Amino acid sequence: MAQEDHDLRIDYIEFPVADVDEARRFYSSVFGWTFTDWGPDYTSFADGRLAGGFVKAESVVPGGPLVVLYALDLASIEQAIVANGGTVVKETFEFPGGKRFHFRDPSGYELAVWSDR
Repeated sequence: MAQEDHDLRIDYIEFPVADVDEARRFYSSVFGWTFTDWGPDYTSFADGRLAGGFVKAESVVPGGPLVVLYALDLASIEQAIVANGGTVVKETFEFPGGKRFHFRDPSGYELAVWSDR
């Protein structure tokens, strides 16, 4: 799928976990997911259809994965989120592969948007 086909769609799901190694062991053993480690506190997974990651967190809220959307134009989508009642809760930051920011929607749900551009 071309990047334009990803624009404004759910692209990645991130799960906060207490133990990254245990999450990797469980999901690879049970579901056969493959993993790429990005340091001791982060691993990304591929299940054959969707990609995601496990990030070390001090506290874990079950049912609270971080849904990550993709946008071709990160600045424009951030402006649209704020203009429509959303709040940026983590400013844009770089990571291997791109940039992203986190926001809360008007109901209080936290999501993120990333771009490789």
